[in-house]
Amino acid sequence: MREPQALSHIIASVPETRTIRVATYNIHRGRGLDGRTRPERTAEVLAGVDADIIALQEVVGAGPDGGGQAEYLGAVLGMGWVMAAARHLRGRLFGNVILSRLPIQRHVQYDLSWKTCESRCLQRADLDLGGQLLHFYNVHLGTAYLERQFQAERLAAIVGDRRVAGPKVVLGDFNEWMKGLVTTLLSERLKSIDLGSHLKRRRTYPGIFPILHLDHIYYEGRVDVVTVTLPRTRRALVASDHLPLVADLKIRF
Repeated sequence: MREPQALSHIIASVPETRTIRVATYNIHRGRGLDGRTRPERTAEVLAGVDADIIALQEVVGAGPDGGGQAEYLGAVLGMGWVMAAARHLRGRLFGNVILSRLPIQRHVQYDLSWKTCESRCLQRADLDLGGQLLHFYNVHLGTAYLERQFQAERLAAIVGDRRVAGPKVVLGDFNEWMKGLVTTLLSERLKSIDLGSHLKRRRTYPGIFPILHLDHIYYEGRVDVVTVTLPRTRRALVASDHLPLVADLKIRF
C-alpha cells in the first residue's frame, strides 16, 4: 500500500485544469452591413456565442451624454468589463473592451501607437480562475505595413515578459490580409491556433461574404485547444463587418 504522505504528494502534483470559452469580435462600432447601428443586435450575437471571456474591438465608449456600448453590453450579458480607449470618436471613448464572467483582478493598457497613424492599444486583463490567474490580451493592430511591424514587435515583447507568469491568451484583429511579418514574428514566440485544422471556413472579414482571415488567437503556457468555431448565424453575418471567432480552451496550472 502506498504511504499516505506519498499519495498526497502525487495528488498535489496533478495539474489543475479549467475549460473556458473565449471569443474575439470586431463589432465595427455596433454598425452592421445594413448601415444600422444596433448594439442590441451585437448583444444577441454575443449571447449566442456564450463565451466566458470576450475580446471586442472598435467599441464606442462613454461620452458627455452618457454610457457607451461597453456598459450596455456588460449589463445585457451580465458580464464584467474593462475598456482600453485608444482615442476619441466624436467626443466618445473608442477602443478595445474585455467582457468577462470571471473576476477581473487587474487591468493594464499598453500604447501601440506608431508615428502619425491612428492611435492603437493593447489591453491585458488578469482573470481569476479559481485562485489561479489567466492573462488575457486584446489587441487591434493598424492597417499600415511598417506600423504593424512596430506593433508586432512590441506586442511580442509585452506578452513575452517573464515577470507576468502563467498561461496567456492573445486575441484580436491583427489586420494582416495575408500571412506576413506579424504572423511570422508572433508564431515564432507564441503558439497559434491553426484554423485550418478546425474549420472548413476560416475567413472572418467581411462578415456576409468573408474573404480574409484577420482575426486570430495565440497562446502561451499550458493551454490546449479543444474546439474552434466561427458562428455564421443570419444575425452574425450582418451585425458587423467581422465574424466572431470562438475557441474552447483547456487551461492547466
